[in-house]
Amino acid sequence: MTVSAVIVIPIYNHKDEIGATLERLMPHGLPIFVVDDGSNEATQAVLAALAERWSPAVSLLRLDVNGGKGAAVMAGLRAARAAGFTHALQIDADGQHDAADVPRFLDAARAAPDAVVLGRPVYDESVPKARLYGRYLTHVWVWIETLSFSIPDSMCGFRLYPLDAACALIDAVALPTRMDFDIEILVRLSWRARRFVTIPTRVTYAPGGLSHFDVVRDNVRISKSHARLVAGMLVRSPLLLARKILPRKVPPHRCEPQARLEHRGRWWRIAERGSRTGMRLLALSLRVFGMRATRLWLHPIVAYFLLTGRSARQESHRYFARLRDASPAQRTPPPGWRSAYRQMFAFAEAGLDKFAAWTGRVTHTHVVFDHRAAFDALVASGKGALVIGAHLGNLEMTRALAVHGARAKVTAIVYTEHARRFNSVLAGAHRNFSSRMVEVADFGPETAVMMQQRIDAGELLVIVGDRVPAHEAGRVVDAPFLGATARFAQGPYVLAHALGCPVYLFFCLKERGGHRLYFEPFAERIALPRRERAAHLAAHAHRYAQRLEYYCRKAPYQWFNFFDFWARQSGEGNGRR
Repeated sequence: MTVSAVIVIPIYNHKDEIGATLERLMPHGLPIFVVDDGSNEATQAVLAALAERWSPAVSLLRLDVNGGKGAAVMAGLRAARAAGFTHALQIDADGQHDAADVPRFLDAARAAPDAVVLGRPVYDESVPKARLYGRYLTHVWVWIETLSFSIPDSMCGFRLYPLDAACALIDAVALPTRMDFDIEILVRLSWRARRFVTIPTRVTYAPGGLSHFDVVRDNVRISKSHARLVAGMLVRSPLLLARKILPRKVPPHRCEPQARLEHRGRWWRIAERGSRTGMRLLALSLRVFGMRATRLWLHPIVAYFLLTGRSARQESHRYFARLRDASPAQRTPPPGWRSAYRQMFAFAEAGLDKFAAWTGRVTHTHVVFDHRAAFDALVASGKGALVIGAHLGNLEMTRALAVHGARAKVTAIVYTEHARRFNSVLAGAHRNFSSRMVEVADFGPETAVMMQQRIDAGELLVIVGDRVPAHEAGRVVDAPFLGATARFAQGPYVLAHALGCPVYLFFCLKERGGHRLYFEPFAERIALPRRERAAHLAAHAHRYAQRLEYYCRKAPYQWFNFFDFWARQSGEGNGRR
């Protein structure tokens, strides 16, 4: 998108400062709309002379009656859009803002044309302390009203609007026309999912400068505005939380249909979804209100995602269709909206359980082993082992319980760059979170060397076997899974062969309000003879796929691979669509 920007300056009786302000802005070569908000005759005369002097760069718009800063800005934005501009840079007439920063605002707009670019004031000693400290109360209210920290300063009059978004809001909502305008328009743009970019900018207060801020009236107006906005936030809170917590849409790829099919089958190309802020809000709610109250938030959030997450909804439908067709004699959930909702809700609930486990709210009393003999024998032996799980149930919660219980050392091996925002929030819940997690890019010889020391120390290394890492796209093995051929990573079996350690399968399923652990031997040792390597890998992958299929039938809503697991790497899927 080409950015075509204009400067909008609202003015009311700043006849002594406006000339210097225009002088500093003219070198940037942008058209300027000066909006006279019903100024006195002396100011009108100065503005007329300046408009004539700087014509045609400076255009003068006049409001017959003083309507307030908001009214003047809105008139300028509408005029700018009608003139064909895409963006408007608002700046105050009194010279407080640093005009040298105009190029920085324009560069930010070119980099993110859909974003609102905000000035974040950097004050010197000239700032009145009452004004400085008083702003922070508004900052806090804005953070509450938007349920985010994306607007660090909502009162700075140096900002750049994308005109389509700003004018659409102005035309749809009766915004305030006085000093509270600057605050309310940003909050409402945030509600409309508008992005914000912040530019630090110097702000100075000239001695004896003219200010139109009425301490009593404008503070009353701002207080009323915050009351409206808090009420609006409460009504919109499920949607606002959903936008922060649930998956973000992946930008459309400029590719051919074949490549889009390929993307559908590659989970690592799906961007991590949700923001740290939204995840931290849920974590905070869990600490303050408890699991039961926080769990209620998940219903509107998941409902929103179900309605807007078309791709994940389709993949859920495909999964349940395969589950049904592969188990004709068994009663399975029918594919459809209800099944997709329950699967997505189970996914969201699993995230809450992870927070709860790492903060000690879920203890060993809430978890039982189905058969614990194999686990007890392994722990008693002091040996390390490789434990293969899946994106089914809640492996992370089990690692948290192991840390709290200190009975076994459990380390998760995770794929690099995946779920980092979510993991960073979990890291804040317990100091040992990161120490028991190792990031890897693939499962090759280098990984085996890194893991050997942990195995020798008696640790249990937990990995998942139901995804193919990005760097292992060519190191896969086909195995039948839910009635069609799917591709599984070779990495877990290659790693087990290199480590020479016992291998177990492990699943943690939510059942009847609690969690049940399934821990079963897979192989005392995995050997991969060179001449029969492919056959051995296929046999191990086949056995793993059989057990994964068994547990998918046992807990059909708790398998969380929301992508086409059966897609071929070339983009062509196997089996029914």
